[in-house]
Amino acid sequence: MATPTSIKLDDGLKSRVQHLADARRRSAHWLMREAIEQYVEREERREAFKQDTLKAWEDYQATGLHATADEVEKWLASWGTDSELPAPICRE
Repeated sequence: MATPTSIKLDDGLKSRVQHLADARRRSAHWLMREAIEQYVEREERREAFKQDTLKAWEDYQATGLHATADEVEKWLASWGTDSELPAPICRE
């Protein structure tokens, strides 16, 4: 269920949104809803990446296990080739 929400825009931004909406043959409402949805999805992915990074750092601090950048780069460069390498083994 959608519920109304209001947003205050200065005249310049409101005009830009309306101009773009007209050019895209969409309503300003559709354009703003789409922009907010895309922003929220992007920021959710960014936050998940940040949390994964913090967890990996905590794991590293607790165990000392790691792979070198060179090992990881060689592994990634092999992806999709006939000679794809196995994932590097983490070690202390």
